[in-house]
Amino acid sequence: MANPAEHRRRLGLIVNPLAGIGGRVGLKGSDGTTIVARALALGAVPSAEQRAAQTLAALCDLADAVVLGTYPAEMGARTARACGFEPALLGSIVSGRTTADDTRRAASDLHRWGAELLLFAGGDGTARDVAAATGMALPVIGIPAGVKIHSSVFAVTPRRAAEVVRGFVAGRSRLEEREVLDVDEDLFRSGVVAPRLFGCLPVPCVHDLVQRAKAGSRSDPSTTRGVALGVLEEMERDPEALYILGPGSTVKAVGDQLGLETTLLGVDLVQGGRLLGRDLSEAQLLEAIDRHRARIVVTAIGGQGHVFGRGNQQLSPRLIRQVGRDNILVIATLDKLHALEGPLRVDTGDPDCDQLLEGYVRVITGPRDQVVWRVVA
Repeated sequence: MANPAEHRRRLGLIVNPLAGIGGRVGLKGSDGTTIVARALALGAVPSAEQRAAQTLAALCDLADAVVLGTYPAEMGARTARACGFEPALLGSIVSGRTTADDTRRAASDLHRWGAELLLFAGGDGTARDVAAATGMALPVIGIPAGVKIHSSVFAVTPRRAAEVVRGFVAGRSRLEEREVLDVDEDLFRSGVVAPRLFGCLPVPCVHDLVQRAKAGSRSDPSTTRGVALGVLEEMERDPEALYILGPGSTVKAVGDQLGLETTLLGVDLVQGGRLLGRDLSEAQLLEAIDRHRARIVVTAIGGQGHVFGRGNQQLSPRLIRQVGRDNILVIATLDKLHALEGPLRVDTGDPDCDQLLEGYVRVITGPRDQVVWRVVA
């Protein structure tokens, strides 16, 4: 009698358990054992398994229709079983001490095992490892779980990754060659953003489900200054509030107009034209705004449209709820908004918080100049 499993589609799963661990504590990345140790010492909690679970939970009805191959424990098996899958186990790991070599080995093993599509939870570094191991030989979809996610091989959210998988299994998607980009984290922490191309991966693409590569700012500096002046008008109307300034060159222009040495890629705190804190973590922000009215100033990532969940994980669901949706100021130049060709996006890691943020928001585009734009998760 034929084995029913022989006729089931084979999916691979890799979870990089340390992906994104530096985000909440403001380390702007998770590459290298030193950064991981520092993040853990600062109280960071791994979240990649949770992100992968959001994808698999949305696919639990396919548990009998596919065979899921993965690596042991925190690299996939634990999440798969928690979501109702009985995975085929490959390879071995030293639990609690996984490395980039484990990711590359897992990708190679899953390719040889016969995976037709590889799901991997991680960030740009994980995508680099997968590309190094499989190149263009194996279709993939990334579950965004890193801090910096410049590459265009990731779904816009973990739940959207599940929709990509469904489309692939049903034969409703086409493969596109997508870029794997990454930055030097040491340069990144010093405020230098210089993404490099590390290869390409084939990705089953469905419009609005897979993100584009991060695009650099092409806005005229005078236009960006105009956006900053629009924020200063808000600050003048509410000078007692604490203003949490997120990352990005558009928000950095706010600090420049105030004559403050704010960071380009960190999260800073300003009140009444004074800089109260630079490059703060989630915990430091929560402590600072305790019993104070606060407002968050964020901008959209060029080419991708995310206002939360990409490079600003310090602005956590807990912080967002404490500040309140009505106290979030979204800012962007008009050319950045129109280049998106779609809505703004949120991917905080908390579906309830994402739902809270969905809808329409006003976006400050200049002095006394605002537009209304849609936000989706």
